[in-house]
Amino acid sequence: MARRGAAALALVLLAMALAGAGSQGTALEDPDYYVVQEPWSREPQPEPFTPPLPEGAGEEEQELQPPEPRPPKRATKPKKVPKREKFAAESPPPASGKSSNRKGRRSKSPEKAASDGHAVPTAQEEVRESCPPLGLETLKITDFQLHASTVKRYGLGAHRGRLNIQAGINENDFYDGAWCAGRNDLHQWIELDARRLTRFTGVITQGRNSLWLSDWVTSYKVLVSNDSHTWVTVRNGSGDMIFEGNSEKEIPVLSELPVPMVARYIRINPQSWFDNGSICLRMEILGCPLPDPNNYYHRRNEMTTTDDLDFKHHNYKEMRQLMKVVNEMCPNITRIYNIGKSHQGLKLYAVEISDHPGEHEVGEPEFHYIAGAHGNEVLGRELLLLLLQFLCQEYLAQNARIVRLVEETRIHILPSLNPDGYEKAYEGGSELGGWSLGRWTHDGIDINNNFPDLNTLLWEAEDRQNVPRKVPNHYIAIPEWFLSENATVALETRAVIAWMEKIPFVLGGNLQGGELVVAYPYDMVRSLWKTQEHTPTPDDHVFRWLAYSYASTHRLMTDARRRVCHTEDFQKEEGTVNGASWHTVAGSLNDFSYLHTNCFELSIYVGCDKYPHESELAEEWENNRESLIVFMEQVHRGIKGLVRDVHGKGIPNAVISVEGVNHDIRTASDGDYWRLLNPGEYVVTAKAEGFTASTKNCMVGYDMGATRCDFTLSKTNLARIREIMEKFGKQPVSLPARRLKLRERKRRQRVSDILALFARESFRIMFSKQRLKVSTLEPAPALHLPLRIEALGKTLAQSPLRFNVPQTDAATTVPPRSHVEGQQVGLPRAVSQDSRETRKTGVSPSLSEME
Repeated sequence: MARRGAAALALVLLAMALAGAGSQGTALEDPDYYVVQEPWSREPQPEPFTPPLPEGAGEEEQELQPPEPRPPKRATKPKKVPKREKFAAESPPPASGKSSNRKGRRSKSPEKAASDGHAVPTAQEEVRESCPPLGLETLKITDFQLHASTVKRYGLGAHRGRLNIQAGINENDFYDGAWCAGRNDLHQWIELDARRLTRFTGVITQGRNSLWLSDWVTSYKVLVSNDSHTWVTVRNGSGDMIFEGNSEKEIPVLSELPVPMVARYIRINPQSWFDNGSICLRMEILGCPLPDPNNYYHRRNEMTTTDDLDFKHHNYKEMRQLMKVVNEMCPNITRIYNIGKSHQGLKLYAVEISDHPGEHEVGEPEFHYIAGAHGNEVLGRELLLLLLQFLCQEYLAQNARIVRLVEETRIHILPSLNPDGYEKAYEGGSELGGWSLGRWTHDGIDINNNFPDLNTLLWEAEDRQNVPRKVPNHYIAIPEWFLSENATVALETRAVIAWMEKIPFVLGGNLQGGELVVAYPYDMVRSLWKTQEHTPTPDDHVFRWLAYSYASTHRLMTDARRRVCHTEDFQKEEGTVNGASWHTVAGSLNDFSYLHTNCFELSIYVGCDKYPHESELAEEWENNRESLIVFMEQVHRGIKGLVRDVHGKGIPNAVISVEGVNHDIRTASDGDYWRLLNPGEYVVTAKAEGFTASTKNCMVGYDMGATRCDFTLSKTNLARIREIMEKFGKQPVSLPARRLKLRERKRRQRVSDILALFARESFRIMFSKQRLKVSTLEPAPALHLPLRIEALGKTLAQSPLRFNVPQTDAATTVPPRSHVEGQQVGLPRAVSQDSRETRKTGVSPSLSEME
């Protein structure tokens, strides 16, 4: 007791001495100096700064604490405030970037709520410091730093009282959507141990995340402490200040403290809650940790970066300006272009990084990063903007690794696929946007699952064994209904599809937020009526490696000590997961890329916080920088080569098949290809229409760099015939139209020849003087018509056209025309014999002999 009283008295005397020194104009003006001396007390001059201790506070300390010293006289003048008071009462101005544009719900201004006349002058609010979130949502605050009076069950413990935490579908005993008190009374609380002196400036609250229940706190008190035993309630001058809470369970509400409170602990004490619900809340605390040079633990764990980059949030206009700056810094390796427009008319800008921007180089693979499909998942967008700056700077600095990557790869970076949604999230701010503000496009479409469902087409064809029609295992065509104007397809989705069909991407990653994992396809389950099922692709071993290459180089993804973001623990697969085993999504970008193009696409979830404060960007960049580069380098793994004909010309759309892998790829327009494969020996076949297939054994090593595996294909005999016919203006004989046309022409020519020969032979017989003795003007009797026909048959037998004439007898008249034109039959035996004699002797038999 004596020691504590002496210590308190010493602190008071020291404060009085410093106050006198301040009134005499001494140089002690550091605000941290004063607050450290008496961490949880406030300045004595204005009423709001000196609230009495609440009921139940330690009586011992109240007895030992002497009266507050009187301030200097000049401090009583409203126009002149002592420097010491000025620092203690400073209120934060709107912060730039993420904190500056909070437009979510706020509680009433604390200054307006104060009923006395000692409110801080308006001029002082401009110098009030802005403090970022301490990190409940980003998991910088550990579970051991959160405590509560009571809990309903473990899954609703204090460790679940984090802003925007998600319960999932199950809401089980381990992972639920908030902290919920065990009883509904005024004695419940949840507190945070900052583990160091911190200047607290505000509190953000949220209700319980639940599909079935409605629980939230409507008002609360805030208390601070330096030892977790003696607590001081934040006051508004006339009494304990009651802060406004939530009116529903998802929209966050910010309440700023009337003045910053310096302490180690902060406690939220609910005063009222939803009538039909319970005391449940999620929260985030705004505060600035005070410098402590003696604390080696905190200095050792502070994240710093040496990269000179623009660590801030960029709206649409600022993003375009940043792209322009990078392009001006590195004009020889960058190009800015757009792939289309959003629903609101904003251009979807992309940046190309290559040693020959604007053209596809034969043998150089194409890679892309996409971010912002969900407009509120901002971290991926900013990471890609930082990556642009980093690649440019390191290329100019002749970083050998970056130079090799740029010269051997054509990189495309699309930072914001959903700029309309981002603008909504940007207006809400980092902490006040909630979990879904800005997620969808302007017309309410989720781009991430807005692509055509090609999985069902493939699996149905495999189940019926490609009957009635065959479906390939790659380059599956987009259904016609999807291409119609009336289909529910976002403009951004159509733009991405056209972009991916135009450029032969080999590998890509789409950056998302809200989790810390890499998901690989398939994203859709194959079994009906299931929401989770492991559904691998034929290239599952390759996708696993690609996912692990990113996760293993991330600073936190494979850390077994870190807590889960929400409900899923991905450590059993080293920070990776099959998309369908996590949750099924039909029409995802990953599945579409794999089944419609050559591109292997993965979803990379880069952080638990979708929209982190800009003060966190430097640390997030350090977490992901190496992973972003390593993942790009994986585009050079596997085999690559050219498929050419015997003349050395590249063959486009040639199919590259790997034995044992039921998924093929195709060559680009120049005949080059890239096939991602893990190390091993593979039997690879190249085939193309009109060419003979070629097969090779290709070895893939462990060293970085794809194995060269070229193919030369020769044309088939049928292809050569077609080529010759086309060269001389002839159509291939195998074409049905051409075949029918030639058949009709031959038929008409054959009929014309038969009629001409028939007429000529008839006149020759009529004018014969030796045997028939008939006048030249007298028509031939009908009696001799059969003889004429037989004679005609003999003549036809001698003709070079060698037409066959049907057999006749004495009662036969002129054969029907259709019979002559169509059916082909053999010549009569007698006629055939006479024809053979005619060919031998050169003399035709007489008509009398034929009779």
